[in-house]
Formats: sequence, structure tokens, C-alpha cells
Amino acid sequence: MKHNILLIGFMGVGKGTIARALAKKYSLFNIDTDDLIESKENKTISKIFDKFGEEYFRSLEQDCANWLDKRVKGTLISCGGGFYKVNNINKIGKVVLLDASFDWIYNRLKNAKNAESKLAKRPLFKDIKKAKALYKDRKKAYKKIADYVVSVENKKDKEILSEIANIAKLQ
Repeated sequence: MKHNILLIGFMGVGKGTIARALAKKYSLFNIDTDDLIESKENKTISKIFDKFGEEYFRSLEQDCANWLDKRVKGTLISCGGGFYKVNNINKIGKVVLLDASFDWIYNRLKNAKNAESKLAKRPLFKDIKKAKALYKDRKKAYKKIADYVVSVENKKDKEILSEIANIAKLQ
């Protein structure tokens, strides 16, 4: 793979899950922007939000994007839900939106084996009404930035992997 592939979408849509499965199936390197930020700051996303606020976190995302743009090639990158706001996302690689309805995403998280920790690590999901409003605000922006849109709702991972593999010419 010559260029990077960035998976974007609302928090909880399955970007990390799909990225890990793609990386395994196609022997790709996969990195997660939230993991990079947590590693750099030596704090969880929740702690960064609690201690420094969202604006500071967004500046960390931009720093991460700048690093990816300059130094990372041929990599699968799963992005945090708000990463689409970085000003150079389309320079980093091809952007693939994993798309699903808010209710489907919320039920996916709520019904997961480790639901409590999945919801806890997403600070913006603490208030469902606010999360739903945020989803609505972001949906159009995601589609505007995406080079490709892959609907993940009610699909098996295998189907999603195949669609992304076709887009990225991995097969």
C-alpha cells in the first residue's frame, strides 16, 4: 500500500475494530490517533479532557496529524471521532468514512461485552442528548471530508473489510 488509509466516523462506529481486522488480514501496520495521543501525553483521553478540556485535546489531534503527514506512509490509521477537524486530513491519505446511524452505534456500544469501559472511554458520550446532537453536527462534515463512504450498519466485519480492501486496492 503506497498511501495511508484513514478510517473516520463517529465514536463507537467500529473504526478500531475494523482497522485491527484489516491490519491482520492484509499484514498492514495500523495506528490509532487516540492511542498516539494517549502515549504522547501519558494520560487517557478521558483524563486529558477532564484536566485540560476539549480545546487542548483538539490541539493534540492537530499535532498528531502534522506528525502523520510528515512521517507516516503506507499505514492504516484509525482516527478519533473528532479527528476530521484537523486541517490536513486529506494530505495524510485516503479518507474512508465508516457510516452508521446514531442508534446503531449507541446499541453497539451498550451491548458490547465490555460496555461500561467502552462508554467510559468516550467522554463525549456521557450525555446521550449531547452525543446525539454532536453526531448530527458531524455527519455532514464527515461525508464532506471523506473520499469514500462505507456503511457498516448491520454488516458483518468480513463484508466491511472487503469493501475497504476494494477501495484501497489491497486485494
